[in-house]
Amino acid sequence: MSLAEHYTRFRVADRLLLTGHSHQAWPDVAREGVIEAYDDAALDVGRKWARAEVRAERLRAGVRMLVGDPVAEVALGASAHELLVRFLSALPLCSRPRLVTTDGEFDSARRQLDRLGAAGVEVVRVPAAPVDTLAERVAAAVDIGTAAVVISSVLFETSQLVPGLAAVAEACERVGSELLVDAYHQLGVVPLSVAADGLHEAWILGGGYKYLQLGEGNCFLRIPPHASGMEPVVTGWFAHAGDRFAGSTYDPTSHYRAARVLDFFAEQGLTPPRLREISLHQRGLLASAFDALGLPDSLVTRDRDTPADGFGGFLTLFTPEAARLQAALAERGVLTDSRGPHLRFGPAPYLTDDQLTTAMAVLGEVAADHMPGG
Repeated sequence: MSLAEHYTRFRVADRLLLTGHSHQAWPDVAREGVIEAYDDAALDVGRKWARAEVRAERLRAGVRMLVGDPVAEVALGASAHELLVRFLSALPLCSRPRLVTTDGEFDSARRQLDRLGAAGVEVVRVPAAPVDTLAERVAAAVDIGTAAVVISSVLFETSQLVPGLAAVAEACERVGSELLVDAYHQLGVVPLSVAADGLHEAWILGGGYKYLQLGEGNCFLRIPPHASGMEPVVTGWFAHAGDRFAGSTYDPTSHYRAARVLDFFAEQGLTPPRLREISLHQRGLLASAFDALGLPDSLVTRDRDTPADGFGGFLTLFTPEAARLQAALAERGVLTDSRGPHLRFGPAPYLTDDQLTTAMAVLGEVAADHMPGG
């Protein structure tokens, strides 16, 4: 299946875009959604909100499909941080002033929890490595004073899946704590089912900026059934209609774009299982192509201990030269990204095998310049 023809505006056939874990290209229909939002505003002015709500509900329906919960209550927000703050504001932090998290969380959660810690909340950070025992160690850290656990299902630096989150859910249920799972790096690349994964009572946080190709402004929070009585302190005027975790006036263009892209994914058969199949193939191809380069581990290496199905959607290479290699790759037309010692290659469904092997061949060329005598 060739998808590149549907992404002409982003020119995916002509560019080596390996930033798929951060910002995937948008299909051409996304632009049609943006124009439709403008036209609806021009047509109905202030009465456009009834039309906009149809698109918002399409996004909620897409979220329900992605988390395997057809009746889920879903709150929408412009950013994952916005929804995280609403969640945190609903916690009984005065009576249970303790939060458990990991040292492998994305910066928006890490910084917010750092600030809460500075303000007097006890924040327990469990080391993310080794990932095989992370859930077990987080579960052991949960006690009666814990208001909530905040943990990712895929670590954003290494792409490792965090196994055994059901154990964390069980620990939280035993003492009445909340569990928020940041699934931003899972949805759209690794199937999730709140029932099958033991997360029926978990809050699920995610967004469309990365693998779902929905673009900015399309973040969401799946609210578990037991939370029907919880009220966030941070709340918007849209919540007066009973949607407790709703915000306030927003730019609905993002939801128009999301509705078009979700329909496009459905038309193309890009279901969670199919996306996983594509991801495993592409990441495996990148890993094999990297190994074939034969580069010294002292310069750049990868995790060869974790099995292929233990990763999310991108390949992390470990190198002290991550930033320099990223810059050198960009000069050669290969767009990746880096975080500290992590050089990340993020494929996407619209890229071909030839594009992936070409990108890794370019890494071999630029890496030669960073080796002794290069």
